[in-house]
Amino acid sequence: MAISAPSGGFAGPVKRSITIAGHETSITLEPIFWSALEQAAAARNLPLSALVAEIDALRIQSDAPPNLASALRSWMLDNVRDGTDNHN
Repeated sequence: MAISAPSGGFAGPVKRSITIAGHETSITLEPIFWSALEQAAAARNLPLSALVAEIDALRIQSDAPPNLASALRSWMLDNVRDGTDNHN
């Protein structure tokens, strides 16, 4: 089975500023991850910053918290791989 490039092509990371927990933070993700994150927020009727804040709260509870961008990528991949979208 042949593989193909992502539908939008390959693209390097893009930095955005988001306000979470009352302070602005910069997050660097590839456009495909920003798009997936925006879709997940919309599916939950949440602003993007609110979804990021929820994921960040889960991230900081772990024994060895990764950086926020890594946590977002991991959460999104698990969300897609699980196939359930994990929202109520």
